[in-house]
Amino acid sequence: MNQNDSKKFKIAFIFFIQFLLFLVLIFAIFRILSHSTDLPKLEATETDKAIRGDILSKNHYTMATSKKLYTAQIDTRCIDPDKYELFVNLFSIFSKIDPYTIKEKLASNFGFVNISCTLDSKSARYLKQLRYNLARYRVFRKYIDEKTGHTLDHGLSIFETGEYRQYPLQDSFSPYIGFMKKELKNNYQTIWGKYGLEKFYNEQLEGIQSTKISGRRDIHGNIILDRHSEVKNRIDGYDLITSISLKMQKELEHILDIQRKRIGAKEIIASVMESKTGNIIALASSRRYNPNKITVDDVPNTNISAIRYIFEPGSVMKVIAYSLLLDEGVIKPNDIVNVENGRYQLGDRVITDEHKYDYLSTENIIVHSSNIGMAKLSKLLDTITFFKGLRDFGFSRKSGIDLSDELSGSIPNIHQLKNSIFKATASYGYGIRVNFFQLLKAYNIFNNDGLMLKPTIGEYFNPHIHKLRKIYHKKKTPVISETTAHTMQRILIKTVNEGTGKKAITPGLYVGGKTGTAQIAQRGIYTNLYNSSFFGFANDAKHKYTIGVTVIEPSPQKKQYFASQSAVPVFKDIVDILIADKFLIPLNYRH
Repeated sequence: MNQNDSKKFKIAFIFFIQFLLFLVLIFAIFRILSHSTDLPKLEATETDKAIRGDILSKNHYTMATSKKLYTAQIDTRCIDPDKYELFVNLFSIFSKIDPYTIKEKLASNFGFVNISCTLDSKSARYLKQLRYNLARYRVFRKYIDEKTGHTLDHGLSIFETGEYRQYPLQDSFSPYIGFMKKELKNNYQTIWGKYGLEKFYNEQLEGIQSTKISGRRDIHGNIILDRHSEVKNRIDGYDLITSISLKMQKELEHILDIQRKRIGAKEIIASVMESKTGNIIALASSRRYNPNKITVDDVPNTNISAIRYIFEPGSVMKVIAYSLLLDEGVIKPNDIVNVENGRYQLGDRVITDEHKYDYLSTENIIVHSSNIGMAKLSKLLDTITFFKGLRDFGFSRKSGIDLSDELSGSIPNIHQLKNSIFKATASYGYGIRVNFFQLLKAYNIFNNDGLMLKPTIGEYFNPHIHKLRKIYHKKKTPVISETTAHTMQRILIKTVNEGTGKKAITPGLYVGGKTGTAQIAQRGIYTNLYNSSFFGFANDAKHKYTIGVTVIEPSPQKKQYFASQSAVPVFKDIVDILIADKFLIPLNYRH
């Protein structure tokens, strides 16, 4: 071989070697691209879901709060068999899950296993720290999948999988607080309000904006924050701050529990409202449940009777009709009415009174709760005025309280009220169907200078990034004149002092109210079952509170179904609590 041939051979050999290297490079690039899912991405996005806002008492005690759910996942194929017991013991210590339960989970699948899907944020944080200890002890190993040929190197993964709601006070303030419904969307548990405050304020309580951080990654997998990255801060839902006094609330619930046993009632509802603001400071039912864990037996208790139980109110309606007569100038308090010694024929209807009188002044018709007196007075009330007056007082329309799914009840139409019997029975609370809050709202008019206010529980929103925001601008609507309202106040005080509400007398306070005991109709026939109510007010020199009590179906066997025996003692207990908690300060009382 001459020198030229040798030189050509060397050049050809070099080109051949370069060609081989080029093929190797092409093959390597192809292999990398075909296994791109095994490589870390150059860009990444991290998210942190916004959560639902809290519900708080007036003094900022937590009544409902949201927590995040986390899942702990592991590939069992990557656990070193020699370190199996070490993994189980460490995981048990950090998660507080029983070792036997962990082993059961690990044995359930040869591959990916969710050891727990209900970890709270604290446990999740501890388990994320555990990952570093597991790496240090070499608990995990690489595993080659025989089917795909991929090398697996999965350690312990902790990731967010949803949100759950906690009610630290358990059954307190139920059913009015409501509860949550759950739904799994894209392997993430979402929640939304069902009934009560949770549903009414669902839009404001829901998380507003989740955290989102996206950008290029460094060699350790962390997102680089620079001008190319995108950052959105997490904005949780608004906190709802209520007007509920937690101490008063707990004491009221305790009273209702005791009184329900004494009376043998199906349910007792009671509430206290600030007369000048409409703020509800306590609202309780003797029929409660724990929203953290609702059983099948609890389902009927989730119904909010204060706005969904519609009933004929009985004699508590007499003051409504009477105030309309007074406001129209048709009667005066001292006018005398023949009440027929307790028995009166009206058309084909016989109307009777519990207590027999020959004559009563119109105000004493209220004091002594005469059905006959109201039946006669109702004839003086113009039909249109009566119908419009009932509407103005808020009947047959929602009270507007901030609880979901309120029912409106009903009143007789104008054509029915033209009938003297319909008008008479409506004047003393039959043929009219109401809910508890409609009555509380109506009675507040007498304690608020003739002005109507919407009762409300929610008082402020806390948007977190701004100052507190008041929820409502309370609109005051005149219903009756201030003079009429003050006259009604006086008559209701007299009703307590001399009439059916004597058990509510509290020295040093202005206490007024009216009893109502109404038979319950079933399938158009009145039964031996009753609802009893007492609505009124308790005032001192500076403070005014409107208070309502309704006892649903007190036991006939206990023979305490009259309102004076059932609802009035509950009312008195509530007034005593208001005094003990310094909401009311008794002074020397002068009638």
